[in-house]
Amino acid sequence: MYKSAVVFLIAIVTAQGFTLGADADQAVEAAEKNWAAAVVAMDFSAMEKIYSKDLIYAHSTGVVETKTEYLDKLKTGAQKYDRIDLQKSMVKLFGDSAVAHSVVRMSGNSSGEPFDSKLIMIHVWVKQDGHWRLVAHQTTKLEDL
Repeated sequence: MYKSAVVFLIAIVTAQGFTLGADADQAVEAAEKNWAAAVVAMDFSAMEKIYSKDLIYAHSTGVVETKTEYLDKLKTGAQKYDRIDLQKSMVKLFGDSAVAHSVVRMSGNSSGEPFDSKLIMIHVWVKQDGHWRLVAHQTTKLEDL
């Protein structure tokens, strides 16, 4: 009977672990979509909630900014996104952290110059205060379109 109870408890914990992992995967995937929508819509209220206060935002140009620097760039119009299309994504969970790897197409305007780029994007998400927060963004240009 003891062995049966242990096997039963392991089955419950394992099943719940897979459910929690799937739920967390979906939550991070939703956070990715919410991030893209907020940036294109210039929804600063949403971006304030999405970005961690310790954000490291590295552009494909090599420019690295803090949360404040990046948001200021958007607020002044020095950076504007017309579209962010997540074309192919995968999420890997590591406890209260997650890495999202995507192929993405972004278009808009940066410092008065239009851009339309296909990129590889890595986002690092950390669960803070019960919410997934973006702590790091890195893009690498794939090719000119």
